[in-house]
Amino acid sequence: MSNIAKHSPGAFCWVELATTDQNAAIAFYSKLFGWSANNMPMGPNDFYTIFQLEGRDAAAGCTLRPDQLSRGVPPHWSLYIGVESTDASAARATELGGTVIAPPFDVFDAGRMAVVQDPTGATFCLWQAKKNTGIGISTSHGTLCWADLSTPDQARAGQFYSDLFGWQIMKEDEDLAHNYWHIKNGEEFIGGIPPASHRQPGVPAHWLAYFTVSDCDATATAAKNLGAKLYVPPTDFENVGRISVMADPQGATFAIFKAAARGAAS
Repeated sequence: MSNIAKHSPGAFCWVELATTDQNAAIAFYSKLFGWSANNMPMGPNDFYTIFQLEGRDAAAGCTLRPDQLSRGVPPHWSLYIGVESTDASAARATELGGTVIAPPFDVFDAGRMAVVQDPTGATFCLWQAKKNTGIGISTSHGTLCWADLSTPDQARAGQFYSDLFGWQIMKEDEDLAHNYWHIKNGEEFIGGIPPASHRQPGVPAHWLAYFTVSDCDATATAAKNLGAKLYVPPTDFENVGRISVMADPQGATFAIFKAAARGAAS
């Protein structure tokens, strides 16, 4: 386990589930990842869940709002990216061809956020930390470790994010069959952009969150037994690790990852 006191700008600093059944989701993820749920009331029938591991924040959950449901927004995981100024980054995202879906607003005294859609259609959140610096734990079972951007236009998306966050898009593998681009924020590899050929037809562009697990096969089996649907059964990626992609019982998609024994992506 390692503790995180502060996230550098451009890092994935928070991950949040929006679902149709918050209590069922709490039961599922508590069993799968060992998360405990700290529920905070947000009005008469609404609450916000902070998932914790070893007393430190690992993720969050909430219920899809009626306006989201009426627009047909499905259950999903959202990634938050740390910024120095939400207002400046939202303005810059617009200049770069992105769309600000929710203009900057304060979340009490926790921080200031905005929701942005990149030019290829994937949505993410900006987070300017105030009291809440974000995820406080990494490397343990059930912690966010990586994110992949599923997009129909690798080049356009890569340019947008590198211009917005200063990410280096590492196109080390020019072999078109793989052509997986790595995302580097400062000194850290934090995610990737797979080639468009890997995409399922008809699925909108999206970010996919990966969580570290101690055993990919055991966790995938447990998830299935708890009602999850496996999209990609546990699969080895040479020199990287073992990965499985699934949807929770309400339909939110995420991935699990067990790093290969020798120095690997994490």
